[in-house]
Amino acid sequence: QVQLVESGGGLVQAGGALRLSCAASGRTNSSFVMGWFRQAPGKEREFVAAISWRGRPTIYADSVKGRFTISRDNAKNTVYLQMNSLKPEDTAVYYCAAAEGGISSTSRRSMGYDYWGQGTQVTVSS
Repeated sequence: QVQLVESGGGLVQAGGALRLSCAASGRTNSSFVMGWFRQAPGKEREFVAAISWRGRPTIYADSVKGRFTISRDNAKNTVYLQMNSLKPEDTAVYYCAAAEGGISSTSRRSMGYDYWGQGTQVTVSS
């Protein structure tokens, strides 16, 4: 089992930045792809970014490419999502997820992940 705890969410003005963190505990000695998803009110959960065990490759949703950066520190069992140039449409609950193995065609899909955090709210005001 792997437990994931997100932190770093909050309220920020459009154009601002936030950094989300996801701390993993439990069976962290395996190779996991780590992903970030988000869900806005009334919408389906959508993929944001993912990173392989070694830190490369990384993949992003088109809507965040060039603004968001995913990274990880395996020594700390933590994955980060640096979010710059935030827009009101980035407002959502952001979830961290883990999947055994490497980046694959399922890495952009919720069903491709085995473990989920509880989520952290990000609100971007206009």
